[in-house]
Amino acid sequence: MKTILITGATSGIGRACAEIFARNGYRLIITGRRKEKLDLVATELKEHYQAEVLALAFDVRNQKEVEENLSELPAPFKDIDILLNNAGLAVGRDPVDTGVIDDWERMIDTNVKGLLYVTRVIVPGMVERQGGHIINISSLAGQEVYPQGNVYCATKHAVTALSKGMRQDLVDHGIRVTNISPGLAETEFSIVRFKGDEQKAEAVYRGFEPLHPEDIAETIFFAATRP
Repeated sequence: MKTILITGATSGIGRACAEIFARNGYRLIITGRRKEKLDLVATELKEHYQAEVLALAFDVRNQKEVEENLSELPAPFKDIDILLNNAGLAVGRDPVDTGVIDDWERMIDTNVKGLLYVTRVIVPGMVERQGGHIINISSLAGQEVYPQGNVYCATKHAVTALSKGMRQDLVDHGIRVTNISPGLAETEFSIVRFKGDEQKAEAVYRGFEPLHPEDIAETIFFAATRP
């Protein structure tokens, strides 16, 4: 049985990925900041799919919490086959001259530094075992930039660059690296970006059918299960 670690598994793409991997017989480590929601996801995965699940509530922005939770994992969760760096967010949508510094810090600390903190703890085990798969969730915003998306787009460009760098650094150890760049997907993403303003969040998707978390999860599962 293979083990997958999914960050940001309490909602959206992370939760959809937890479901598809649980349904297909994987052992799961799921993480998130919201302990009650995380525990609920774990309970549902165990009840619906009889999955082995370890739920770890911490913030990927906090390096100490990352190391405390992930450096000494219990058996049989210790050897991680797939790392899915999914935790990420957008906060605010302002031109750079009026940008909110706290919003910038949250995006950079979560989308870039948090991904690095988790990867740095997990990858040495993959190197030791000479195998593994890292899947990073970037975005089309990691390929192109749109108005008032400046810092968010910069963080996702960084994720895309890190994926390319990881691939070069780790290929000799038999470790695969996949970069997933979704377009607009209807999740909690826009509600977080607009700080709880549901009308603004809904307007983002008005006039067309967006992707859904399950669409992205199917793509990730496909990538994870190809030779």
